[in-house]
Amino acid sequence: MNGGFDFDRWVAVVSIALPLGAFLWEFTVVGRKRLGYRVQMDTLATDASQSPYAGVLRDMRQDGHLLKDPSFVLLRIENAGSAPIGESDYLTPDSDPCGIRVTFQDRQVASLVVTELSQDDLHDSFLRDGEAVPGFGYDNHVAQRTGVIRLPKVKLPQRAEYKVLVVLERWPGDTSSDPFPEPVFRGAVGHRRRWFDPLARFFRFKTVRTESHVFASRPAWIGITLLALAVLAQSITLIVPDDRAPLDCVGGTLHLHGSSAFGPAVREAAARYEEACRGKGVSIPVADGTFAGSGQGVTELEAAGREARVEVGEGLGDHITFTDGTVSGHPRLLNRAVAYSAYTLVVNKGAGVENLTTPHIRGLFAGKITNWAQLNGNDVPVHLVNRSLGSGTRNALVDRVLGGKEPLQGTVRDCAELPGDGYGRCEAGDTGTLLDAVAREPGGLGYSELRSAENARKTERSLIKVRIDNEAASLDSVEHGKYPYWQTEFAYTYGEPPAGSLAAAFLTYLTEQGGRDVLRAYGSRLCAEVENPLVCEPT
Repeated sequence: MNGGFDFDRWVAVVSIALPLGAFLWEFTVVGRKRLGYRVQMDTLATDASQSPYAGVLRDMRQDGHLLKDPSFVLLRIENAGSAPIGESDYLTPDSDPCGIRVTFQDRQVASLVVTELSQDDLHDSFLRDGEAVPGFGYDNHVAQRTGVIRLPKVKLPQRAEYKVLVVLERWPGDTSSDPFPEPVFRGAVGHRRRWFDPLARFFRFKTVRTESHVFASRPAWIGITLLALAVLAQSITLIVPDDRAPLDCVGGTLHLHGSSAFGPAVREAAARYEEACRGKGVSIPVADGTFAGSGQGVTELEAAGREARVEVGEGLGDHITFTDGTVSGHPRLLNRAVAYSAYTLVVNKGAGVENLTTPHIRGLFAGKITNWAQLNGNDVPVHLVNRSLGSGTRNALVDRVLGGKEPLQGTVRDCAELPGDGYGRCEAGDTGTLLDAVAREPGGLGYSELRSAENARKTERSLIKVRIDNEAASLDSVEHGKYPYWQTEFAYTYGEPPAGSLAAAFLTYLTEQGGRDVLRAYGSRLCAEVENPLVCEPT
């Protein structure tokens, strides 16, 4: 982007860097030594009124007096990391046998007991020769009105844990009935004594609250969240159409001609180009009749080139014709493949058919089948509606479905004159006229570009898309070689359009910039996305 900020590139870099950084942090740094805790219970004796032991709890005594507002806290201490925790990993002074301290504000400790050990070997960390180890016990501080329990430097293998039950009471003289604050944990682990470990100099990890499950630390959660936002941002840039201004907005008037099937997509792309280049003097008129068919478009392009007296070796920069497939016999015209599209046969549902074999289709267009009853459909005469000679849609049908044989000429000049009770054929000059005629005639049969047929069906409920040899029309079926009726869309210019001309700029927009989104939306597959873009056939 000429040295500008490339949003997509930076999003891609962030999308790679964040998960890598989160992984390294979580499993190389934090996950190695993680000491976690959970407060599994913190309740007053009065809250246990439904318990069969409620009376015992309320009548608990210490030194001959009833405990005041007795409460019970069950703590679970666990190794939540991927490496064992040794006694030397606790980051308290060597002279201090305590590894973790838990403070209870506005409560004093009445009793402390270990209730559960995940491994029998942990027992020696709390009691030796029947006595509590120096790091295990509690203190009550009158001045601070706090109770503090001390937990020793317990050696915890992976996934090891222990539980401690603490009995507390409100301080004497405290008449408050407010809920007690949550316990406060103080403790940390690291690599304090492993001088050869580079992490020891930079990281100290506090005891973390693991709640009901162990997953990730706060930095890892931040990384995961940022990653999700980056992926979301990149997804939005892919979903939202690229309506940024083209790299080159060239002023002037551009004349478009050609395929009525491909016309709607080109018409919308032209409107977007004009909007993106607003104020640059761009005009692309696309009135009704602009796209009158591939053959007519080629004729108009040649006439424009002759009128402008373009010399051989030079090009016309203000005219483009779009065709369904290539055209021959025009040595001054140059083409480039833009996209390929799927086509479909359409039939009036009054015919009573939804699937036709290739032999049936050839028989219909050769005039050998004149009533739908011959194909087990309804007893309705066939009304065959063809495109005019020179139509790219017709040429694709002839080349890819009819084995190179042209349909029979029309029996009437105007499709409105088709006989209501007999077989008949007519020709339509554009896709819209053909679809209207098929929708109007109970035995009508025609063909069009797939997206045009789908759009017509929204208003003309009598139209049915016909399967060919049991295969529905779609780009995917074309891609896998299962569906025969498709065609490459080409852009023709009179000579090579001059660099800096409006024709050259619009073709770049259509094939390399925002116009690509329009073509995709109209059901075309870009030639730039296939293995051989010069030929542009399904891979």
